[in-house]
Amino acid sequence: MKYLHTMVRVENLDASLKFYRDALGMVEMRRTEHEAGRFTLVYLAAPGDEAGKYQPQVELTYNWPDADGKAEAYTGGRNFGHIAFAVPDIYAACQRLADHGVTILRPPRDGRMAFVRSPDQISVELLQDGPALAPAEPWASMPNTGSW
Repeated sequence: MKYLHTMVRVENLDASLKFYRDALGMVEMRRTEHEAGRFTLVYLAAPGDEAGKYQPQVELTYNWPDADGKAEAYTGGRNFGHIAFAVPDIYAACQRLADHGVTILRPPRDGRMAFVRSPDQISVELLQDGPALAPAEPWASMPNTGSW
């Protein structure tokens, strides 16, 4: 058995790509447009996981608006749980996200773990790859914001 992907429905593909690709740093592996079903699939991999046909990926599913231009609203992102990524430097990863306008909901005060949310309110956990980093500012004294 091999883990293939996690599917997340998104309301705005451009906003989601700005988060997952541009801010989080994931790499777009492939994209398919399905005219008959009126949806787009975009598969993203974490940097370094691009090799091979079946690498762990996030599948963004974008269902096109109906003929009147109405898009389906998705709720319950919190019920989904979360997506987790190991990062080589938790502080650098959080700074990159913050630089892209992403709110750090649970800052990495412990040098080990942080949480943010995607534009569709999917909770994303970042974990320090290896031992926790020494506590550092501004993260060490930053309070939690909202829920993650």
